[in-house]
Amino acid sequence: MRFSEIELGDDLPETHPDISMDKVRLFVRAAGMNFPRFTDHEFARNEGLPGAIVPGVMSQGFLAAMIHQWAPGAKIHKLDTVFRSTMVVDTSATCRGAVTDLDEEHHLVEIDLTMLGADGVTAVIGTASVEIAD
Repeated sequence: MRFSEIELGDDLPETHPDISMDKVRLFVRAAGMNFPRFTDHEFARNEGLPGAIVPGVMSQGFLAAMIHQWAPGAKIHKLDTVFRSTMVVDTSATCRGAVTDLDEEHHLVEIDLTMLGADGVTAVIGTASVEIAD
């Protein structure tokens, strides 16, 4: 993807990240955050959660990966997120994005981001500022 090919309102291709227990376990071990609320459904339920939850930083990583799949070589300057609800491990997720602003002088693209849970509820919202070469 080149900056000159992008138009205001463009949708990024939807992605469906793998939030299986195996992937979450790999992630939390690598990140040094191997807590049972992320890897044990029963433990998480005992804490009042609906099941083991996907770490927020992992959700951010999925949104960043969606941007890089759409525009390989892009440089993410900023990625801000708000966590509205939990993403439950071993369910499905959908990441979406839409171009909301273009800065032609600096080749910056502003993108609104969402991550929806299996129930269709928006779990994560955010924005990204991304530099894309022409």
